[in-house]
Amino acid sequence: MKQPQRDITLRFLAEPQDVNFGGKVHGGAVMKWIDLAAYACAAGWSGRYCVTAYAGGIRFIAPIHVGSLVEVEAKVIYTGNSSMHIALEVNACDPKSLNRRLTTHCIVIMVAVDQNGQSERIPTWVPQTEADKKQHDSAKKLMEMRKQIGEEMQIFVE
Repeated sequence: MKQPQRDITLRFLAEPQDVNFGGKVHGGAVMKWIDLAAYACAAGWSGRYCVTAYAGGIRFIAPIHVGSLVEVEAKVIYTGNSSMHIALEVNACDPKSLNRRLTTHCIVIMVAVDQNGQSERIPTWVPQTEADKKQHDSAKKLMEMRKQIGEEMQIFVE
């Protein structure tokens, strides 16, 4: 049986259509790249079609300039029955110098689904290294925090 793929890196060139009125790549373009990488990572792990269930904790740290080489790194840090918590990091650089710098990071939760949109079981990811264990523990803490935030946010959807 083929081993699931835990991580993936997608690369893009920041194009003129990705730029906002301030001359930098707009957050929507970055979020699209993040969603694409999260999907590719989740599909590679689960071997299934996946949908985005949550995207949060996004931090825009530094701007991305048009013409930059953008790398979106995604890796599984926690699995549930059908869900995968994906940690994402966006780095950018001038393609001539390759001096990468962190621009954005976040967590996305993807869920494997069948052709009817029903959740499907996925392989369990088991952390191996100390770094893996710390990220796994962090994902569990973030789940609890998201539950509390969800309860607080109910006032906006009633």
